[in-house]
Amino acid sequence: MSDAETLRAAIRDLVIANRILGNEGVVDAFGHVSIRHPLRADRYFLARSRSPQLVEEDDILEFDLDSNCIDTKGFRTYSERFIHGQAYKARPEVNAVVHSHAHEVVPFTVGGQSMRNIWVFSASIGPEVPIYEIRDDFPDDTNMLINSNAVGAAMCRCLGKHRALMLRGHGAVLAAEDIKRVTMVSMGLMTNAKMLLQAHMLTAARGGNSEIRYLSDGEVASTTDIVFDARGTNRAWEYWALRAGFKTDNNGAIA
Repeated sequence: MSDAETLRAAIRDLVIANRILGNEGVVDAFGHVSIRHPLRADRYFLARSRSPQLVEEDDILEFDLDSNCIDTKGFRTYSERFIHGQAYKARPEVNAVVHSHAHEVVPFTVGGQSMRNIWVFSASIGPEVPIYEIRDDFPDDTNMLINSNAVGAAMCRCLGKHRALMLRGHGAVLAAEDIKRVTMVSMGLMTNAKMLLQAHMLTAARGGNSEIRYLSDGEVASTTDIVFDARGTNRAWEYWALRAGFKTDNNGAIA
């Protein structure tokens, strides 16, 4: 595959990921997904400031890791693009990042309940999901947005080596090795949150006398290996892409 073909394929997948995440409710009018430039580790691609479910190839912009846009094409950029630049700067192995606004996740950022894994296909979120409290680092900040390199860097220190991070009263950040895996992690966090809330409700209905059985660390690790295998990621990508309106085959979206 030529460099031009590699670049075009990466941008096509980024558009599809935007549509998938919008269609499945991981993002709403806000939120975004990016990929590291496949030919330049010091650059990344992210859409212009637009609702993800509306993103097209012409909306994709290129940024350096300080989140300066190389050519805005006259468009406005996302105010929280610093999430992406700082994640790529801090994590060389990460090639795709999502800022999720999944509504199911937000209660777990404020209610004192930890996000632990209960569903086999959500294992990829990892055994622990930290919560970033922006107030701890920026007590005078009033808008709660990750809207500068300084805030993005502080957030990434909390993210550490995790794949998933929750933002108090805001949403989540997901980081993975490629666009299909980060899509799977994003979907996994949202679905696990929904199921975990239901589990807590069932436990409360029994008078709090029953215990939720979480996946063990070993189960999380071994299941993630299976889910992250190409057979798993391609199968899920095909399903979600078709639901978002793209013709697919087992190797991923083709049209």
